[in-house]
Amino acid sequence: MENSDNPDRLDRIRESIKSFPTTPGLYFMKAADDTVLYVGKALNLRSRVANYFQPSSDLLASRGPKIVEMIDKVQTVDYLQTPSEVEAILQEARLIKDIRPPYNTDLVDDKTFPYLEITTREEFPGVYITRNPRNRRSRLFGPFTAVNDLRAVMVVLQKIFRFRTCGLEIRTSDDKRRFFRPCLLYSIHQCTAPCGDRIGKEDYRKVIRDLVQFLQSKRASVLRQLHRDMDEASHKLDFETAATCRDRIRWIESLDRRGTVEGNVQPEVFAGDPTEAVEQLQRLFDSDQPIRVIEGFDIAHIGGSETVGSMVQFIDGRPFKSGYRRFRIKTVSGIDDYACLREIVSRRYSRAVQGEELWPDMVLIDGGIGQLHAAEDAFRELKAHPPILASIAKKEELIFRQGSAEPIRLASNSPVRRLLQYVRDEAHRFAQHYHHILRSKKVLNEND
Repeated sequence: MENSDNPDRLDRIRESIKSFPTTPGLYFMKAADDTVLYVGKALNLRSRVANYFQPSSDLLASRGPKIVEMIDKVQTVDYLQTPSEVEAILQEARLIKDIRPPYNTDLVDDKTFPYLEITTREEFPGVYITRNPRNRRSRLFGPFTAVNDLRAVMVVLQKIFRFRTCGLEIRTSDDKRRFFRPCLLYSIHQCTAPCGDRIGKEDYRKVIRDLVQFLQSKRASVLRQLHRDMDEASHKLDFETAATCRDRIRWIESLDRRGTVEGNVQPEVFAGDPTEAVEQLQRLFDSDQPIRVIEGFDIAHIGGSETVGSMVQFIDGRPFKSGYRRFRIKTVSGIDDYACLREIVSRRYSRAVQGEELWPDMVLIDGGIGQLHAAEDAFRELKAHPPILASIAKKEELIFRQGSAEPIRLASNSPVRRLLQYVRDEAHRFAQHYHHILRSKKVLNEND
């Protein structure tokens, strides 16, 4: 480390690290142009970052040549505190996917964290561990950061609550249920067997309500009983039972090692069949050509301060992260979403008008008819004929099209609706996430 060609740079970085907190969070290795080279997580920010810059550190042996190369480029290190290590893990994964730092080799794909899904809209809800929830209206818990612990605690929970985990379609109107032979889980008392009519609908739904309450609570009563069982087994020298209780305590406590659906859910978990969606989208908008490239826009602000915009890009129904862009609003003061949309749409396509960038096949705006008109105004100011232009409003999920006063209503399971929701939700999340980072610490580059 001391053989660096710029020892003053290292001294300056080491001095700045002394002010870092000793709490969980993210750290950002940044180059001279303020570009983020690497995003990492830490339980103790000061200690973790200092390890990179210790004079005695042998990074080549411990981290490899790529990290040594990166450290030679680092000019500043910044950080972002998080409430917990779990939040740091989830934020790190999302940021790496969003900004794709060149020296992060892990977490750059679209792999997501697992969720616990309860299909509460079914007559007899099932409980599943999944990375791709079956229905947007399911009850989700997570995302969880340790899938092995989640699988282990799932076994414990099923012994306590005896919910179903099968994929059978079970209806109260099916009279043949009483002749159905339940699986082994019923015989070993790990399922109440609604498939075989061994439990009524209301009694089973109480099981699910108790499970939801358990997942939402601190689980103190169950943990107290397990601690008593472990102590009792230890006094009897029954170490195998004591170890089983200990493991169950750890697994149940691992339920707290999760994010929130509101703060950490990843829209890609709800993606449907992109090929089918793209084909139907072309027919719905009566397009001569396939709608392969979609760009979605959204605005985020709090009280009119630090208003930002986002653009996400989808190709053939899938997110293309390299095409994502962020915009800090420059010409609008106060709260005016329409003016902000006009600005970012105009900035995005001014280069396309000049032939410096390609046009997408479709532009999708997060909002209703007013937001759509704002985008239309931007294209008029550019004196450009827009591609297919549409917006999608929340709540009723109405789709507005340029040139049509009547919105389109699609079924909730429509592949087109799910695709457009995915684009809209990803643009919203990307804008909100950037806004959160701007407000917390100035750590990311701004795109013009």
